[in-house]
Amino acid sequence: MSEQKQAQQHVVIVGAGMAGVQTAVALRGQGFTGPVTLIGAEPHQPYDRPPLSKAILLGKAEDSAFDVDFEELGVELRLGLDVTGLRAADHEIDTEAGPVAYDTLVVATGAQPVTLPGTEGVPGIHLLRTLDDAVRLGPVLERRHSVVVVGAGWIGAEFATAAREAGCAVTVVEAADRPLAGALPAEVTAPMAEWYGENGAELLTHARVRTVEPGAPGRVVLADGRELPADAVVVGIGALPATGWLAGSGIALDPSGAVTADERLRTNLPDVYAVGDCASFPSARYGRRLLVHHWDNALQGPRTVAATITGADSGPYDPVPYFWSEQFGRFVQYAGHHAGADTLLWRGDPAEEAWSVLWLRAGVPVAVLAVGRPRDLAQGRKLIETATAVDPTRAADPSVPLKAAVR
Repeated sequence: MSEQKQAQQHVVIVGAGMAGVQTAVALRGQGFTGPVTLIGAEPHQPYDRPPLSKAILLGKAEDSAFDVDFEELGVELRLGLDVTGLRAADHEIDTEAGPVAYDTLVVATGAQPVTLPGTEGVPGIHLLRTLDDAVRLGPVLERRHSVVVVGAGWIGAEFATAAREAGCAVTVVEAADRPLAGALPAEVTAPMAEWYGENGAELLTHARVRTVEPGAPGRVVLADGRELPADAVVVGIGALPATGWLAGSGIALDPSGAVTADERLRTNLPDVYAVGDCASFPSARYGRRLLVHHWDNALQGPRTVAATITGADSGPYDPVPYFWSEQFGRFVQYAGHHAGADTLLWRGDPAEEAWSVLWLRAGVPVAVLAVGRPRDLAQGRKLIETATAVDPTRAADPSVPLKAAVR
């Protein structure tokens, strides 16, 4: 794109989380000179989310604002502004403060937590998605209340870890038969289930919540009649793409509600892109469309968006998904996508502090999970990226570095 055309082109980014902020940063980094407006629904300076379930929750940090000088970047920030609709034919979005025109639109509205039916607005019931959520939960931990966590996924485990560190009594209830049921195979999550009890948190599986009764203390009543006292209830049962505001716009969504972007994160609407937690993309590497609700995707995708907008096409977006989680004194990392693997290899004993799992398809690594073995993660990720076959016997030997297990 010529500099003259760039200077006249107004890019509007909806969503001021990691994906939105990094899109603005990447545009400037790639030499884009036109006006850029970043719109965020929250009133706070744009901030990073991972510390919410750790340092901020435990009062070890006041905020996690991005270290970005928007004024110096020449990015107009419009915060505390809800976007309510998109009219693609007019190249306008509707906001509470009136319409905003765009030449290019980037949808980066992220995901919103799934709520427990019937609990909206009930006092003592918390989500953990925003800075305000973390600030509200801080006093709960300070007072060492009894806490019931609904959902034994990544966020549930991280909150339970923080609550135990703060001295709270913690019970985690999970409707499935094990933690992380939607994310990992049963044999891999079995050792993780032990981490709860080892750290003084009670994990109840096959436990569905019937009702939550507020009070001091309140009660969580399970479907089988069991009653759990709870000064506070934290719900972590997943998140869905925050795309409700796009209803009626003609934008293509997949069944999960995610915007179906193409391999360069363009949508089916002209001059509209989608990136981060709210967008799925086709992966040639894995032969399927991926929806990745993790920090690294929100960091990497914006570079592709910016390159496509500026004409410096960097090729298709096809990352090896990556995320990490700190829980119960362990650093858990995962790279890749294991659906479609035909072989699972253990590296180390899952009863020990450190171990990892490698998934192969036709002898080639497609995913790796590392618990306290960061070298396995780094080397496994590289093998996945380069589609390098390994010798299964050597790859299953934890004393052999993965890079030395190459065929």
